[in-house]
Amino acid sequence: MFKKILYPTDFSEVAKKALPYIVGLKGAGTKEVIILYIIDERGIDSFRNSTAIDALAVEKEWEELALNEISSLEDELKEQGFIAKAQINKGIPFREILRVAEEENVSAIIMGSHGKSNIVEMLLGSVTDTVVRKAQKPVLIVRR
Repeated sequence: MFKKILYPTDFSEVAKKALPYIVGLKGAGTKEVIILYIIDERGIDSFRNSTAIDALAVEKEWEELALNEISSLEDELKEQGFIAKAQINKGIPFREILRVAEEENVSAIIMGSHGKSNIVEMLLGSVTDTVVRKAQKPVLIVRR
């Protein structure tokens, strides 16, 4: 039923809680997992407006940190027998998640309910909430 999963992550503890659910779907026919990390371009843009911070250096550092984290997740899922592909994209997180879900023609999106953001939402994190409302694919949300 869910042969190809999109797993958007910000490497937070809540996002990591989604992994056992993904692994559990292997027995139900899941074969492939697309691991997606998005560097929020709005954060980079805010650094570009500052003369005291080198935005390119910050962006490069974020990419390096993301590459280390995402490579570890990719290896872990491959060890579990999945075809795992990692992507690091730049953009607005909910838009990138929806775009990749359609582009990759995934069967479902599995993600954490909240990310690292300090924005407090009543029920869901803002990215998760928007993905749930706008996705054309089933979305499984893993709670804190």
